[in-house]
Amino acid sequence: MNLLLDFLFLYQVVILWYFALLNLFYALFAFFGLGMVARYARELSELSLKDLLEREAYLPVSILVPTYNEEKTIAHSVRSFLSLHYPEFEVIVVADGPKDRTLEVLKEAFRLVEVEWVYRRALPTKPVRAVYRSLVYPNLIVVDKENGGKADALNAGLNLARYPLFCAVDADSLLDAQALLRASRLFLEDDRVLAVGGTIRPLNGAVVREGVVEALHLPRGFLEKMQIVEYARAFFMGRAGWSAMGALLIISGAFGLFRREEALRVGGYRTDTVGEDMELVVRLHRRAREEGREYRIVYTPDPICYTEVPADWATLRKQRNRWHRGLWEVLWNHRVMLFNPRYGRLGLLAMPYFVLFEALAPVVEVLGYVLFPVFYLLGLFNAEFAFLFFLLAVAYGVLLSQLAVGMETLLLKRYPRLRDRLALLLLAILEGLGYRQILAWERFLATFQVWRKRGVWGEMRRKGLEST
Repeated sequence: MNLLLDFLFLYQVVILWYFALLNLFYALFAFFGLGMVARYARELSELSLKDLLEREAYLPVSILVPTYNEEKTIAHSVRSFLSLHYPEFEVIVVADGPKDRTLEVLKEAFRLVEVEWVYRRALPTKPVRAVYRSLVYPNLIVVDKENGGKADALNAGLNLARYPLFCAVDADSLLDAQALLRASRLFLEDDRVLAVGGTIRPLNGAVVREGVVEALHLPRGFLEKMQIVEYARAFFMGRAGWSAMGALLIISGAFGLFRREEALRVGGYRTDTVGEDMELVVRLHRRAREEGREYRIVYTPDPICYTEVPADWATLRKQRNRWHRGLWEVLWNHRVMLFNPRYGRLGLLAMPYFVLFEALAPVVEVLGYVLFPVFYLLGLFNAEFAFLFFLLAVAYGVLLSQLAVGMETLLLKRYPRLRDRLALLLLAILEGLGYRQILAWERFLATFQVWRKRGVWGEMRRKGLEST
């Protein structure tokens, strides 16, 4: 009995230290994130995008769009990509063996004709069945290939890409018209930049016409609204903080800009993981560190990519399960970097953080809920301390969410209607009362499904842009 009591006491001490360290990191992320977004909002008015467009110095971009069963959104998305304000770019849509009418929709919408396309097969992929070109848009190419998964489709697109930069985007996404212009300027300003990540915003509730987001309004669904708060916190604090510290490990698969040559040097996207976006970024870090090169992988508050987020619990849980399994796969594949001084702040700070405070966080949280009644039955439950601890945790989480939402609505002015801003602030308070716990449980389950469901994506339900 004494041994059990000693263990439970030690567990409480560890949890207190865990909580203290985690919130120290959150404070750093908030500091760096607020500074970055404030600087960006201040400098944005001074940045003349027109001058950038008129410059002769620019890097052409290949936009890679892997698609599977996306018949509801693909035409709108492709029109969005084709309407970007950029001097020279191509759009390569890779139809990865879809089972619905995705390919037929593309043929009808863009008048595709089959062509003989000669290219170097730098990366191995599933067989390409046909290559099509649009009679309406000369810079639109559509690839029909056997199903091999998202990473395989991206590698097929990389093989066909002709330009020095490539932009990987999801087929259910829309890009801001100036997205490429804002992101690519970082490559021109600094030759050391290998990759740039932008901000992802939920598309649900937006007013969309001809593939262009004209206005942002809050969606009707509770889950969709909650994800706006989540995304704001993840990007304006997490990504901004890690970028400021030179240790950004994640660039979202929904939008990222990379140097094509660097991606080919490290072997393109890995096809044996569902976290292929994070894995490529970590591999770029690792190769550059091992070669002793100076480099940068950065996040910028813009450009903006709008993506459809899950509107029902089943799809949301599948998505978060896949994300968490992907995180574990990447950490395991690059475990040699963990606590390794050879990789600098990546090995000594970023990798340990993602293991302790991202991958293991749902385990710690769920165990806390499970042990709660145990402490009570053994008489180790201090009601006053537990209440204050819970109040502090919730209040701190609300503060971080409020800061993120404030950056989203006030500094960047994404949601102009006052009622939308007030609703987001209220949702930031409600997030920790049920919503967070359900997703923590799903991530807890994912932790023990990593090897059994390795590489398993699962079907994602889409409502489509017709409803926006």
